Formats: sequence, C-alpha cells, structure tokens
Amino acid sequence: MKVRERTEENEYQMLSPLAAKSRDAERERPEDDCEFRTRFQRDRDRIIHSKSFRRLKHKTQVYIISGDHYRTRMTHSLEVSQIGRTIARSLRLNEDLTEAIALGHDVGHTAFGHAGEAVLDRLTGHFAHNEQSLRVVKYLEKGGKGLNLTRETMDGILNHSGKGIPFTMEGKIIHWADRIAYLCHDYDDSMRADILKPDGLPKIVIEKIGTDTSKMITAMVSDMIRSSEKAGDITFSEEMTEAMRIFREFMFNNIYHSERLAKERGQAVFVIEQLFKYFMDNPDKMPHEFQARQAQWGLEQTVVDYVAGITDSYAVQLFNDIFMPPVGVMVK
Repeated sequence: MKVRERTEENEYQMLSPLAAKSRDAERERPEDDCEFRTRFQRDRDRIIHSKSFRRLKHKTQVYIISGDHYRTRMTHSLEVSQIGRTIARSLRLNEDLTEAIALGHDVGHTAFGHAGEAVLDRLTGHFAHNEQSLRVVKYLEKGGKGLNLTRETMDGILNHSGKGIPFTMEGKIIHWADRIAYLCHDYDDSMRADILKPDGLPKIVIEKIGTDTSKMITAMVSDMIRSSEKAGDITFSEEMTEAMRIFREFMFNNIYHSERLAKERGQAVFVIEQLFKYFMDNPDKMPHEFQARQAQWGLEQTVVDYVAGITDSYAVQLFNDIFMPPVGVMVK
C-alpha cells in the first residue's frame, strides 16, 4: 500500500462521516495521483508554490503604511489557516482541505486591500476578490493553465465570502475562520497604530469575546467547536453570533470606513484607477503574457487580471514610472 493510499484509508477510519475525503475529490482535468500526497495535500502545495500566493506578502490587509508588524494578505492567510486547522482537527474534519482553502482564499485580492477591490468594482461594474481568487487558480496561474485544483478546494475559495455557501464542512469553516482572523488581527493592528483602545470596544464584545487578541480568537474558536459539535454543522451560539455581528459593525465604522484612514484609502484608489485607465488605453504596455490573453478574455478582463494581481509596492512603482517625471534620475 502506498503512503497516499494509507493516508486515504486513515481518513475513513479517523475522520467524521461529515468530513470531505481526499480519495473522493475530483479535478477538472484528470491526472495521476502522487505516491505520497493526497489530492488535498497537493492542492495546498500548488497554492503555496504559486506566484499569486508569494505576491500576498506585499499586499495590504488594512494599513497602507510601512511596518514589519502589521498584517499583510499573506500573514492573514496563514492566520486563517491556523484557526481553520484547529477547528477542523477538533471536529474531525479534513485538515488538509481546510488548509488548502485557507491558503488560497485571497490569492485574487487586489493591492491596497478592500480599497483596491472597491475601485475595480466601480470601474468595471462588478469585481469580487473571491471570484478573482477562483479565476487565478483556475485560469491564470502557470502561464494560463491554472493549478487544476480539486472542486472541493475551488468551491471553498469561491464561497469563503459572498452569498454562496460552501458544499463542504471544511469550506464552511474557512468562511468563518476568515472573519475570526480579520476581526482579531485588524483590532490588534489598530491598537498598534494607536487608533483603538481595548476599553473602546462595545460592551457585549468585551463580555463575550474579550479584549486580548489571543483570548478573543480562543473565545470564538471554542464557541464554534462546541456549537458545531451539537448542531452537526458549522455554526456559533446565538450569543457569539450577536457579539461577532456587533464587533464587525464596530470595526467597519471605526476602522475600515473611518476618516482616520481616509487619506490613504483615497491615495490607493487614485493609483489603481489611473493604472486601470492607462492600461485600458495602452494594452501594449502590459507584459506580453497578458497581451496574449486579450484575444481569449477581452481587453477589460485582461486589464483587470493584470491590475488586480500587482502588489502595493509594484503599483506605486508603476504609477511613478508612468505618470511621474524622472526628476532626480541621473543619466550618463
């Protein structure tokens, strides 16, 4: 029996009947299995080794400022993975699938966080980072061939946000693990930026979730594990659901849409907007691999794919190269 086959057999013996089983996973393009890794493990590895995942280290989570200790899209994805794996292991669900979805859920996110997403949505009429993440792993990676992930992983990536509901329990975990992670680490970053204070949180959040970041994560994860065990589905208690709703509303009002960060958001929006318009007018200035895709996907979609993929730092560099005079640049 091969290592992979032994792991697959162990899944049926050790995991919950509700867990996704890697032996049953399907890909759009059939391929030979690995001798050692299950299909979900290969999904995870393909995402980790992708260019789109590497770029997440230079994409903003919330704070568009320099600082080694503020979260990026990559550290956010790692935190979602840690939270999701803890829940999956506790509920005897498939930890490998949970990890793959977590690591891939934001690979289609724009530079400059939700400010970048919002401006592309306004310019095109529709843009959602969860849909772009699926597009990246399905069509854009590996020179346009995609990663050929399993349908379980792709479904979890697509439905980690938005109105869709994942068809696996593992996908449902990441839908909520994403929220647990960003509420807690954005709160932590906001305290580091001296914008929030623990005693400024709503009373129900302090009582039900807490004020210490680590203990806040523990409170929400513990509630989900206990509630999900009772319900046979991924859920929270009514009290925690209400506390999280108020916590999220508080963060949107005081951080995500706050006047304190309005200047940086406006600057980010201006950069993305100008780059989008420039490449719509000058598609020949995009890299050759994107120019080659225009016949298949059309001009606007190709420009969206390019602009959505660039990092914060590269967006600023591109903007300067295109629009700013080369003052101070020495020539021979």
